[in-house]
Amino acid sequence: MNPEPSAPAAAPAQPACALALQWLGRQDYGATWDAMRAFTNARNVATPDQLWGVEHPPVFTLGQAGKPEHLLAPHAVPVVQTDRGGQVTFHGPGQSVIYLLLDIRRHRWMVRDTVQRIEEAVIRALARWGIAGQRKSGAPGIYLSSGEKISALGLKVRNGCTYHGVAINVAMDLEPFTWINPCGYPGLRTIDMASLGVHATVEQVAAAFAEEFAALWQAPGGGSTMTA
Repeated sequence: MNPEPSAPAAAPAQPACALALQWLGRQDYGATWDAMRAFTNARNVATPDQLWGVEHPPVFTLGQAGKPEHLLAPHAVPVVQTDRGGQVTFHGPGQSVIYLLLDIRRHRWMVRDTVQRIEEAVIRALARWGIAGQRKSGAPGIYLSSGEKISALGLKVRNGCTYHGVAINVAMDLEPFTWINPCGYPGLRTIDMASLGVHATVEQVAAAFAEEFAALWQAPGGGSTMTA
């Protein structure tokens, strides 16, 4: 059994702008969610921001506004109602999940800025493996030009601090996505990096995202240059 993620409110002192990935490996979704909330509840103005990287056992999660009708046939996969934004998605082995525990108010980012920069970090990370990701107006996440979704995101913001985060499909069983309307869109197709001929591990992809996001987080002006 993997240890539960900790909520390290008393982490070693570091500059507020510094960000480094903590790779936690395979973790139960519920335990990780509990740890994120505990960390956020305990943090103060001096608490360093953190990125947690994990891989989850199979689970469907519903956002705050998640509609049960988008969960078509869960089979034996657990379903968790969460407090993040968005509709329904699937997490499972072979998917890189990065949770962003950030004080965006201290960093002077708005929620929209944060979402755009998370998407930008995904686009830049995928580009390292020659994958051209892009945004879709009104539908958070990253897509291919052919319409398939390769990355989903959902955040919760409490007192200017974020938790939950972003998932990037690396090399996973995509069938469970056909048992839902992914992110609330009937017929939305999903894809992973392996289907595009890319051989990478979930940890490598999480590290690439973390490096790209940290660069945006630390850039003067918050990394205002975005990929079209």
